[in-house]
Amino acid sequence: MNSATDLRGARPREVETAFLLLLAAIAVDALVWVLDTFVLSPSGLDEMRDEMGESEAVRQVAMSAGFLVVTSGLFLFFVFQMRRGRTWARNILAVAAALVTFFVINSMSTNEFDKESLTDVIYDVFVSVSPVLLVAGAVLLTFLPTANRYFSATNRAG
Repeated sequence: MNSATDLRGARPREVETAFLLLLAAIAVDALVWVLDTFVLSPSGLDEMRDEMGESEAVRQVAMSAGFLVVTSGLFLFFVFQMRRGRTWARNILAVAAALVTFFVINSMSTNEFDKESLTDVIYDVFVSVSPVLLVAGAVLLTFLPTANRYFSATNRAG
């Protein structure tokens, strides 16, 4: 075995931690969607029923769920490829993290968090910021020197 194979076989702790953080971000995103759509009052489904009627609201929730499944599946694909040492996947995740961070900062600057109760503000900040922090932290870990060596060795070997 050469050193690239050895390095690829033993993933650095930073890559494994980034992998777990990215899985957590996907789980938090799905949990927030479920809470916002079905649980927290007024739920998204309730609001849509009031605006569109029952059948249109159900159709909209189904489309939203489908979009969540597709985007989460695609993100999961990139996460597993990153874990395997694919630099292109790491770079796509870095671009996605930058875009999501930009959108959250933009929404903060447009007074999206201007709510009546402290609970609403805390929930909105949690919903918007926690997945972004998880993804940003994971991406930063993948660019640390040990992780860089792992990605470089995997690219040379593969």
